[in-house]
Amino acid sequence: MTASPLISIGMRAMTANYAALQATGNNIANANTRGYSRQQVELQTSMSQYSGSGFFGKGVDVSTVARKHSEFLTREVALTGAVAAADATRADQLKQLEKLFGTGEAGIGYAAGQLFNSFVDVSNGPQDTSSRQVSLSRAQELATRFHTTADRIDALQLGVSQDLSVSVKSVNELARQIAELNQRISVAEGVGHTPNDLLDKRELAIQDLSKMLQVSTIAASDGSVSVFFAGGQQLVLGNETTQLAVVPDNFDPTKSQLQVIDGGVPRPVLTEQLGAGSIVGLLRFQNDDLTSARNMLGQLAVAISGGVNQQQSLGWDLNKQFGVDILSVGAPKVLPSQLNSGNAALSVVIDDASLVQASDYELFYQGAGNYQLSRVSGQKPPLPVTVTAAQLAAGYNHVDGLRITLNSGTPAAGDRFLLQPVAVAARDMQRVLDDPRGVAAASSVSVTLGTTNTGSASVASLRTVNNSINPKVTVSLTFTNNSGAYNATFTDNTTPPPVVTTGTGTWTAGQPISYNGWELSLNGVPRTDDVLTVGETQFPSNNNGNANALMGLRDSNLVGAGRANNGLSAPASGEIVISGNNVTDAYASTLAEIGIRVQSSQLASDQSTAIQKDAVARQSNLSGVNLDEEASRLIQYQQSYQAAAKMLQVAQSLFDTLLQATAR
Repeated sequence: MTASPLISIGMRAMTANYAALQATGNNIANANTRGYSRQQVELQTSMSQYSGSGFFGKGVDVSTVARKHSEFLTREVALTGAVAAADATRADQLKQLEKLFGTGEAGIGYAAGQLFNSFVDVSNGPQDTSSRQVSLSRAQELATRFHTTADRIDALQLGVSQDLSVSVKSVNELARQIAELNQRISVAEGVGHTPNDLLDKRELAIQDLSKMLQVSTIAASDGSVSVFFAGGQQLVLGNETTQLAVVPDNFDPTKSQLQVIDGGVPRPVLTEQLGAGSIVGLLRFQNDDLTSARNMLGQLAVAISGGVNQQQSLGWDLNKQFGVDILSVGAPKVLPSQLNSGNAALSVVIDDASLVQASDYELFYQGAGNYQLSRVSGQKPPLPVTVTAAQLAAGYNHVDGLRITLNSGTPAAGDRFLLQPVAVAARDMQRVLDDPRGVAAASSVSVTLGTTNTGSASVASLRTVNNSINPKVTVSLTFTNNSGAYNATFTDNTTPPPVVTTGTGTWTAGQPISYNGWELSLNGVPRTDDVLTVGETQFPSNNNGNANALMGLRDSNLVGAGRANNGLSAPASGEIVISGNNVTDAYASTLAEIGIRVQSSQLASDQSTAIQKDAVARQSNLSGVNLDEEASRLIQYQQSYQAAAKMLQVAQSLFDTLLQATAR
C-alpha cells in the first residue's frame, strides 16, 4: 500500500475547490456588471477503482463552469422589455404633444372667443374703425396661435424622424455585434464547453435590441442564434445580418417609415407587423397620435375660418361692398403614393367647412373605373364607399363636405392617393384682411316699418342666409288681414327700368319670412294694412346686422357637423342630422381626446413596466449575483480547500513514515 492514491485525491480536491473559489471570486467581482450571469463550477465524482476489497473512490473532477441561465426567463425579459419600451416611448411623446395645446387664456378656444367677442364693439359702433381694427388684431392672434401650434407639431414630427434614424442605426449595430458573437461562440463551442462571457454579451445585445424592436430567436446546433422580427423577417442569420433603414413615407415625405434591405432590394415594413419596442412606439405616435392631433387642429382652423369668411361674405363693408375673406388656411393636399404606376392627378376642395372631419382619406383605384374611398383615421360607417370614375370626373361631393375631382391622367389598378383636407390648414393659417374698413359689419339689406302700422310687429332679426342675395331687389310686404296673409311686391332695381313682380304669402308666428337670400323674423303680430319693406342698406356705417351675425358665431355649431349617412351633401328623408359643436366645445373635445390618450398610454406604460420589472426580478433571482450567498460559498470552498491541503499533509506524513520503515 502506498500514499499516492491519497495524494491524488487531495490534489484533485484542492484543484476542484480552487476552481470553485475562482468562480466565486469572479461572481463577486461582477456583482454589478450589467448582463452578467452567475457562474458555478460543476463537480463530478471521479470514476472509482476496483480492488479486492471493493471500489475505492479517486476523488473529484471539474466538469465545467456553468452559467445560471433560463431560456424561458430570457425570452420573457426581452418580450416584456419590448412592450414596456413601446408604451413608455409613446407615453413620453404624448406628454410633449399635450403641452402644445394650451388651456385657459393660452388656448385656441379662448383666442377664438376673443375674436367673436370683439364684434360686440363693432356692433355697438359700426362706424368706428378702431373697433374694427381690434377685431382684425384678434383674428391675427388666433391665426398666430394656430400656426404656432402646428409648427410645434411639425417639430415633434422632426424629432420622431431623428429618433427613428438613431434607433435604426443602433439596431443595425447590435445586429452586427450579435452576428460577430455568433461566429466567436461557434468557434469556442467546438472545444466542448460553453463560452459563458460571450453568451452573456450576446444575450445582453439581444435584450438591448428588443427594447427598440421586438425580436424572436432560434438557436442553432453550432451555438449561434438566428434573430427575426416583423413576424419572421430575418435580421441575423449566423454571422450574416439584414440592414434596416428609415425612409420617407410613400405618401407623405414629412413622415418616416421603416424599410428592410433584403438581398439588396428595399421593402417597406408595416408598423402592424413589428409588435413592440421603442421604434414601434415612435411609429404609432407618428401615424396615429400626431396625425390625429394635426387633423383635429386643422379641422378647427378650417371650421373657424370657413364660418367667419362665410358670414363676412354676406355683409357689406364701409365701401358698400360684400366682405372679402378675413382668414385663410392651408389648402387640402392630395399625395399620390410613390409606388403608383398611373399618372392620374386629383384635387380636393372644401365645399362646406362645417362638415369637415378631423381625418385623412385614402383613395384606392380598384380598376374597371371604380375607386374605394376610406378614412385613414376616425373610421366610422358607412365608409369605405365606392366611387366611380365618372363621379370623380364631375367632382365627387358626397363625403364630409369635400369635393374630390379627377383633373387629368389615368390611374393604374392598385394606385393609391392620400387625401389630407385639413393636415396643413393650421400651419398655413393667416389673416388676409388688413383694412379695417373691409370688415363687413352691415347687412346688405335692412327693414323699414310702415309709419302707419297699427300692429305690434317689430323686427326680431334680419339674417342673410346665402350669397345669392341681391340688395337691389326691394321687397314690400302688405298684410291683408290679421291672420298673417300678405301681398308681396318685388322691385328689381338692378338695371333701369325697374322690374316689378308680385306674390302672396302667409306669415306664421315663430316662422321666418324668406325671400331673395334673407330671412326675416318678427316679434309681435302685424295687423291689416301693416307694411314691412326690406331693401338695400343705404348707410352701412350705421348698420350692425352682419356684426351681430359674426358675434353669434361664438355659439354656432361650426365644427364637425355631419349626417347619419356620413355627410352626404343631400340628406336622405328622415335622416338624423348631427349638429356639431361650437368652437369652445370643439377645442375642449380636442383637449379631452389628447388627455385621454395621455392617461391611457401612461397607464399602459405603468402596467407594462411593472410586468417587465417582475420578469427582470425573476431572472435576477436565477442569474444574478447575491453577495451574501457568494460570501458563504467563499467560506465553504475555503474550508474545503484547507481540508484538502490537510489531506495532502497527512498523505505526505504517511509517505514519510513508509520511507522510514522501508529504510530500516
